[in-house]
Amino acid sequence: MMARKVSVDAGREAEEMRRRNTELERAVAEAAAREERLRRELEAALARLAVAEEAEERLCVQLGELEAEAVAQAVEYQEHVRALSERLAFADCVLSRPSSSGIAAGVAGRD
Repeated sequence: MMARKVSVDAGREAEEMRRRNTELERAVAEAAAREERLRRELEAALARLAVAEEAEERLCVQLGELEAEAVAQAVEYQEHVRALSERLAFADCVLSRPSSSGIAAGVAGRD
């Protein structure tokens, strides 16, 4: 009778071990699948990051070009304003002279 009880206990223990082993194998398989999914997500995120970094570099280059163009336009505009101011000052000087000979002299002096 005792041998039978030991074999029944051993059978239960073996069955419990098989059940636990199956649970562990399933947990390992789920963890491996989760790890693979996360690896794929990480690779996709890294690819998106590379694309974003490349786009950022292109935008920085374009911004630099636009800044250089804006500076050139500002310098050109300042030169134009300065030239117009000089012309206006000259015209004011000519118009403020009392005689008409001043106009001829001013025009002659400009050449």
